[in-house]
Amino acid sequence: QNAAYVKYKQPASRFALVGVFVSQAASGSVRVAVTGAGPGVFRVAELEKALSANFSVDAIAGIKVAASGLNTDIHADAEYRAHLIGVMAKRAVAAALA
Repeated sequence: QNAAYVKYKQPASRFALVGVFVSQAASGSVRVAVTGAGPGVFRVAELEKALSANFSVDAIAGIKVAASGLNTDIHADAEYRAHLIGVMAKRAVAAALA
């Protein structure tokens, strides 16, 4: 079993601008949950599928998360949050494997 949560903190509030939780169960099933980027917590099926096939940072290196539906505010726009999901997912996988 591997699991890790990493977040990019908004400097003033310390809340997650984007947070990503990655877990791999003993059965091999993988879950990727994101908070802070959208109107609620959501999963990213494309990241889960890639990590189910190969639980490694390299497996998700080329995956881009769509910005549509993500939050835009004074702290970050949707495109930046989409980019951060990928960055934080890679960090979470690396932390889970450490």
